[in-house]
Order: sequence, then C-alpha cells, then structure tokens
Amino acid sequence: MANTEAHGRGNWNSTLGFVLAAAGSAVGLGNIWGFPSQVADNGGAIFILIYLICCFAIGLPVMIAELTIGRHTKKNPVGAFRMLGKGPLAPLIGVWGLICGVMILAFYLVVSGWTLAYVIEEILYYFGHRDLAAVVGNLEHGTKNAIFSVLFMLATITIITGGISNGIEKATKMLMPVLIGLLLIMIFYVLTLEGAMDGVRVYLMPDFSELNTGVVLSAMGQAFFSLSLGMGALITYGSYISKNQNIVQSATYVTLADIGIAFLAGFLIIPAMYVALSSGIDILDAEGNLVRGTQLVFIVLPEMFHNMGGLGLVAGVAFFTLLSLAALTSTISLLEVPVSYAIDEHRITRRKAAWGIGGGIAVLSVIVSYNINLIDVLVSVFNEIGLPLGGLMICIFLGYFWKTENALLEISKGYENVGESSFGAIWSFFIRYICPLLIGLVFISTIYSMLPWFG
Repeated sequence: MANTEAHGRGNWNSTLGFVLAAAGSAVGLGNIWGFPSQVADNGGAIFILIYLICCFAIGLPVMIAELTIGRHTKKNPVGAFRMLGKGPLAPLIGVWGLICGVMILAFYLVVSGWTLAYVIEEILYYFGHRDLAAVVGNLEHGTKNAIFSVLFMLATITIITGGISNGIEKATKMLMPVLIGLLLIMIFYVLTLEGAMDGVRVYLMPDFSELNTGVVLSAMGQAFFSLSLGMGALITYGSYISKNQNIVQSATYVTLADIGIAFLAGFLIIPAMYVALSSGIDILDAEGNLVRGTQLVFIVLPEMFHNMGGLGLVAGVAFFTLLSLAALTSTISLLEVPVSYAIDEHRITRRKAAWGIGGGIAVLSVIVSYNINLIDVLVSVFNEIGLPLGGLMICIFLGYFWKTENALLEISKGYENVGESSFGAIWSFFIRYICPLLIGLVFISTIYSMLPWFG
C-alpha cells in the first residue's frame, strides 16, 4: 500500500470496475451524437451491420492487444514500448499516443464545457433570462468557454487524484449507470412524441442503395474511433488489470457496452431530430443531409427543448447532463495516460502529476476556447489521422516485433490454453494481417479526403 500511495500505481478492484471504466473511456460525445447521424446518413441499418462487423474485426483484436501490452508491462504506453522493444524507435509509438491523447483532451475539454454550459442555458432560458442564456449558449464566447473548460478539468483532476480503485473505478461505477439510466429515460420519453417513429424508421430501415465503399470506410473509422483505440488509454488501463483476469472476456464486454450505448443513442438522437422536424425546426443542412455535430446538439435540439415548455426544461437538462457524463468518463481516461507516464517514468506522485499535467492541458484548452477554429484542425491531425496511425503501429509492433506468441502467453494467464485454441490462431492472424490492412485503409482514406485542404 505504501508503494501505491507513493507512486500512484494500483489495480482495479473488480472486473466490473475495469469494464465500466474502459467502457466509459470508449463512450464519449462521438457515440452520443456522431454515431446516430452517421447511421441516418449512410443507409440506416446497413451501416449498423457493417459497424458491428468492424467493431469485432478491428476494434476487439486491437483492444485485446493494447490491454495485453499494458498488463504484461504494468506501465504507461511509453514505458511499455520501451520495455518490450529494442532500440530507440519503439518508445516513439507510446510517445505518439501520449501526444495524441493530450491534444485531443485540450479541445475535448472545450466541447465538454459546452455540454455543461447548456445545462445552465436550458434553465436560464426557461425562467426568462434569454439574454444571459444566449451568452452561456454562445459557442464562440471565449471567456465562457475557458471557464467551463477549466471547471471540467477540475472535475477530472479530482477523480484522477483518487487513484485507480478509489478514484477512477469508484467514479465510473457511479457515472456509467447514471448515464445509461438517463439515456433510457430520455429514449422512452422522446419515443412518445409526435414524429419520433419517423426517426425510428430512418434509423433502423436498411437502405441497400447507400451501400458503397465510402459507407464501409465510414463504418470502419467509426468502429476504430469509438472504442478509444490508438492513443494508449487502454494500454494504461490494462496496466492495472490483475494477472488472473480474462483479457479476452473483459475486452468483449467493453466492446459490447460501447456498441450497446452507441446503438441506444441512435434511438434517442434520430427520433429527437424528427420530433424537432414535426415542430417546424429544420434538420437538414445545405446539402440535404441530416445536421450533425455542434449544429445538431447546440442549435437544433435546444430549440426543440425551448418549444416544449416545462417538459422541455426537464428533457433539456437531462440531455445535456447525459452528454456531460459521457464526456467526463472520457476525459478521465485521457488525463490518466499522461499522469501514468509521469508516475512511472519520473516517479512523480499521483497528486502532483494530476494537478501539474491537468493544469498544463487546461491552459491549452483556454487557448482553444478563444480560437475554436482550432478544434477542426486538432480533430483532423490528432483524432482522424493520429489514432489510426497509432493503432497501425501497435498492430505492427505486436505482430512482427514483440510477436503474437508472447502476447498469447500473457493472455493465457486469465484464459488457459488460448495459444492452442482457434481463438488464439484467429486473433494472431487478425493482428498480423487483417487489422493493419483495414486500419491502413482508414488511414489512407482519411488522408485522401483531406487533400482538398492543400489545394
């Protein structure tokens, strides 16, 4: 215990605690508003089917790989690759993941702050303080953005300083059930409203005419991004797993939880959009596609809530509280990665690491708060390009340098004889060949889609 207190390392108290924490890392704002819009724009149920296949063909094997690296080394991503690799290049895989996580957190705090601000906006609007509500709801108001970003970071730091079992695990054991409960309540309520069933049909009816290479690549990318892969978060979380825990089983639970919450989010967001349409609110953009992202969440849906009176107040506060909880479970894992690095590599106490690193990232988020156009740049570089690149490097490293045989020996400590099983052979084949190929396609298609930026 003395070592844990001094250097901040610990373990999950239970498999459930780990699953909820890892699922919380994966479940973020992209699941709540990004996934449903992609489904509606890409053939409905046909996109869901491809997404499910991709989650198990790409996401699950890479997640098992990250967790295995973490548990075997009991280190952060940089320390893990330094321990397993030979030469100076291997740790750079972990360094890249660390950089991506820090830069993603810098802009993610701003967006998370918006969700928290809109809880207050809904209340102010209902009670007639329209001018103040407009200020709180203004996404371009730098000072307001900075305040809420810092508040969000303070909440994240407070949880991180509690350690693994008493901080992260305890928090996610409370946050995740509340998040799921709010999601279900909101779904049941929205489905009772006029126009909701039109949204359900759009969400669930397969449109095979939409099936093309672009839809498949979108589903592959969504599967990879939604599971929080490629930036070392799951290597870090894996480093706290006990040796007798079944990594394959735990990773499967996390994948199912992420898929389940994303799927449920579709039952909320798409019907809610058609409820808004039935009340006279435009839900299509200039190209005729369903609005998504910030326009959907911070313009269309609030306008719907504002038109619903007292019930709209309750629904609006519940919805943005739901988004805030989803964001918080992700910011926790994003901050834990650099904190774990500072603890392992520089022997800094957890409290000092959390406040020092968290404070530094908060400063970056304040800069972004006053320059929100930076968000698109940071998303493109560190999320859309950085994460697939990180995942690709992890697969290549494990498959061809550390070797899948060694990984299977680690996995066997909670899953006996996995090396001789058909699963072991399939997983090894996917890590060496299928996952690098598919992730490479996502990476190349992302780069190709960005070429117009450069003229």
